[in-house]
Amino acid sequence: MKYNALGLNTVISRLAAVRRIYAGLLATILAVAFVFCVRADDLPKGQTSGLPLPRFVSLKSTPVNVRRGPSADYDIAWKFLKAGVPVEVTQEFDVWFKIRDSEGQEGWIQKTLLSGRRTALVSPWDKGDPVALTDKADSTTVVARLEHNVIVDVGSCDGHRCRVSVEGQRGWIDQQRLWGVYPDEKID
Repeated sequence: MKYNALGLNTVISRLAAVRRIYAGLLATILAVAFVFCVRADDLPKGQTSGLPLPRFVSLKSTPVNVRRGPSADYDIAWKFLKAGVPVEVTQEFDVWFKIRDSEGQEGWIQKTLLSGRRTALVSPWDKGDPVALTDKADSTTVVARLEHNVIVDVGSCDGHRCRVSVEGQRGWIDQQRLWGVYPDEKID
């Protein structure tokens, strides 16, 4: 078989075009396969609210049914009977948020039952002496002593201490003594 210079260039040009078509087709197949292979856990967090996950919120009202899955069709796992309890949102699905309580229990709650109001529990893991509430962040002057599991409203945190209030009493508490704020978290 004889090829002249023009014919050989045409063959090479067509082979390159076919190679580009196959490369594009392969890239498309891989992209489609990737989309269908991604699990729900791998998707970006906070798609419903756009807020970071995990994050702390509080219960807006009571009673609040905590379900085993993200739908009213799922059984009720337990109920919260007190408003203001802090919970940690770990996942979102449509109008349902997966939460974790201070004891590590997890379940699903409708987002309308949650508030962005920051609250915290005072040392729920501790059974010792009450926790000191001081008048200033850098003070040792105790204005109150708080029992464990008391719910406080969180006003601000500097990463070490938090300004909180409970039943009209305001003061500062060590951040590490609260469940409802992250270690080193700053809240304005």
